[in-house]
Amino acid sequence: MTKAELVDKMAKDAGISKAAAGTALNSFVTTVTKALKKKDGKVTLVGFGTFSKVRRKARKGRNPQTGATIKIKASNTVRFKPGKALKDAI
Repeated sequence: MTKAELVDKMAKDAGISKAAAGTALNSFVTTVTKALKKKDGKVTLVGFGTFSKVRRKARKGRNPQTGATIKIKASNTVRFKPGKALKDAI
């Protein structure tokens, strides 16, 4: 499902315009992004799941073309853990 399809579905289900649904979706994405930027960023939607920020340590990897060892820098990434209701629905 694309963002446009999601906006269409949200607008239809909520009985609002596509513009309002698009604004709501953009607000949601922005709010989750800002929350995850914080030190211990975590967003929990009961029944749906939890978005959390996880720190990946620096590690060694391998270039698949040459086989040479390379250094991979430490980085932050987002982890999503589905909630019970989402798991049961799937």
